[in-house]
Amino acid sequence: MIEPAAPPSPPGTPRPWWETRAFVVVMVLLSAVPLLYPPIPPLVDLLGHMGRYRVMLDGDVPSLAAVYSFQWSLMGNLGVDLAVFALAKLVGLEAAVKLVIISIPMMTTAGMLWIAREVHHRLPPTVMFALPFVYGHHFLFGFVNYSLSVALAMLAFGLWLRLGRLHRYTLRAALFVPISIIVWLCHAFGWGFLGLLAFSSEVVRAHDDGRSWWRSILRAGGQSLSLALPLLLMLLWREGGGGVTADYFNWKNKWFSVTSVLRDRWKEWDRISFFLCVVVFLFAIVHPRLTLSRMLTFTALVLAAAFALLPRIIFGSAYADMRLMPFVIAFAMLAIRFRRETPLVMGWILASLSLAFMLARTISVTWSLALASDEYSRQLTALDHMPMGARVVSLVGLQCTRGGSWQLWRNAHIGGMVVVRKEGFSNDHWSVPGAKLLTVTNTKAGWWRHDPSNLVADDRCRVRFARPISWNLSHFPRDAFDYLWLVNPPPFDPRLLAGMEKVWGLPDGSALYRIHPGPAKPGQ
Repeated sequence: MIEPAAPPSPPGTPRPWWETRAFVVVMVLLSAVPLLYPPIPPLVDLLGHMGRYRVMLDGDVPSLAAVYSFQWSLMGNLGVDLAVFALAKLVGLEAAVKLVIISIPMMTTAGMLWIAREVHHRLPPTVMFALPFVYGHHFLFGFVNYSLSVALAMLAFGLWLRLGRLHRYTLRAALFVPISIIVWLCHAFGWGFLGLLAFSSEVVRAHDDGRSWWRSILRAGGQSLSLALPLLLMLLWREGGGGVTADYFNWKNKWFSVTSVLRDRWKEWDRISFFLCVVVFLFAIVHPRLTLSRMLTFTALVLAAAFALLPRIIFGSAYADMRLMPFVIAFAMLAIRFRRETPLVMGWILASLSLAFMLARTISVTWSLALASDEYSRQLTALDHMPMGARVVSLVGLQCTRGGSWQLWRNAHIGGMVVVRKEGFSNDHWSVPGAKLLTVTNTKAGWWRHDPSNLVADDRCRVRFARPISWNLSHFPRDAFDYLWLVNPPPFDPRLLAGMEKVWGLPDGSALYRIHPGPAKPGQ
């Protein structure tokens, strides 16, 4: 089932289209297409992060300084913050965010293709089955620092494999000390991901050289020591405690993470896409002309083991295990190749099928992000009715459906744009001990200082993270805010808005209310 790669084709040998440099360029450019139309990349958590970037850049503005404090700190969670800090001085905040975010799928795609080329000595016709996982659940959810670190880790792993193939071990060790620090600074999980990739590849390389599995593991550990320096940085960062680490072996959540690996908007299509990849992998196992790369299969297995062992929450960061799953599947897809030279007819058939899958996923994600972007444009017209420095409590309605909503909550952190464009206050930032640069100092807002106070649900149902809308409307401290912004709210008693003046609205029930001093008691 698993055999060594065929040797590289002699120089000058004609290559099929999926092995050419032009193909690589087209795939990298194609990965950017879903993000070209939206002015603001509609990733779930991104708008909340953008609020932090505004304070990072302009925290001395009086309206921001009164409610926020920003303090740089050495931690493994700085990737997009640092990139935006550098770029925003040249092009502005929103343009800088778009440039950085659009670079992530492009670098991840380039890294995947480089890895496949190094391992197989050519690009297999099935390689395009792996590329849609660049837009996996982790990225669309807006884990942008992690996604950037993974993009860099993919490119770094391609370099690691190339230097190993050339036996340039001393040069590789020297280069990967600073590379590991850069990846860790972007996000600690991405550094751990790079470590798993490097270690698993060296185990297989050593075993292929004739060593036993135990000796291969020891050699791989030694080869990977050049990636270990961030361990010291990690100890310095976590000194004095930090966020909670919890929820081990929650198999129900893990299974959902597997089946929702391409979760976006249309449940049937997203799940069919996942199961199509499972079918392709099984086909590669049983077909006599196809096989799997030992190195990439072992890498996928190591990532799968890490996924199974990791808890859901690490240092207060949720979905720690889920973030690995798109790359378990991607590496399984990258492992597929022909046993010998590529048969032209079968190669064309597989390449055409994988290209069709890649294009179909690209079209669906592009359409989905365009719909979300148009929704942003409609909702953000509310900002035109707020003054600069407005203090806004945003309440975003979540769907009350059996089994939970499949469609991502892309409006969840839309309140962050109050900070970005109005230099005001929004109640949707995160408070993660030991992993934050931004501190909310607006104690007057009470519980409505942080996420998830921005999420509400129908009074008659229970939705994870969201409290009933009536409870929120009855209890939020009106004297701490100037405006109430309802976004896709569930039904509620309009008497709860007593003492407020509606200044903007949409047909879906979204509305902006000015809160007058000394409002009447809700319901009276």
